[in-house]
Amino acid sequence: MSESLTVTRIAHSCHLIQIGDKTILTDPWFSEKMFYHPGEPVALRPETLPHLDAVVISHEHYDHCDLHAFRHYRDHDVPMIVAGPVVAKARKAGFTDVTSLEPWQSTRVGDITVHAAPGLHGVYEVTYVIQAGGRSVYFAGDTLLTPPLLTLAERHSTFDLALLPVNGLAIRTAGNKQVVMNADDAAELTAALRPRLVVPQHYAFTGGPVGDRLILRSDKDPGLFVNAVKRLAPAVPVTVIETGSPLTVAP
Repeated sequence: MSESLTVTRIAHSCHLIQIGDKTILTDPWFSEKMFYHPGEPVALRPETLPHLDAVVISHEHYDHCDLHAFRHYRDHDVPMIVAGPVVAKARKAGFTDVTSLEPWQSTRVGDITVHAAPGLHGVYEVTYVIQAGGRSVYFAGDTLLTPPLLTLAERHSTFDLALLPVNGLAIRTAGNKQVVMNADDAAELTAALRPRLVVPQHYAFTGGPVGDRLILRSDKDPGLFVNAVKRLAPAVPVTVIETGSPLTVAP
């Protein structure tokens, strides 16, 4: 029998994923600085997090790898599974149990199995399939849609939950180069994965008035993704969750 599965958005792409009595944190981000603002309330602080059994980090960008703030988490021995360039940063921040994975590699942390999958972004990125207690969660960080991701359902036949970026972030100063999936891209991936539930992430982010006007362009309305899923993957339920509100995923 599958164990319970609950997800709580802290902000942006930072979530608590609870499978039975196991808790995994994704892409820690708890603070802000110039051009990096969550655009929504941050639900928890590192000091108030529950016991974590593992942490996964998709890439080294500050809004996904806020180790300066996360070093205030009480247990620096927490197992961390990270993209390769994050290893040195995590160890410098004082974390002792750090493992890097390349795409299609896997590791176990107690009863949790973490599989790395490809990602494509402005820097090196991996995404993750997290499995425990008969449950399977795909966490996509802030990747673009790439052909290998459309094959994930062939490798992992069932997904209970997919957490997908949807804001189509583009860099104005690089010729409006897109670096994150947009709503239609994420809906196309949803159709390929066929999860029991899909939840959008990575949409409220803002570079501030100056950053958004001169540097960044993005869609901040998750409703665009909701509508895209209705068109491209109508059989898949989609839920937008507010930060700090736990959502339990049915078996």
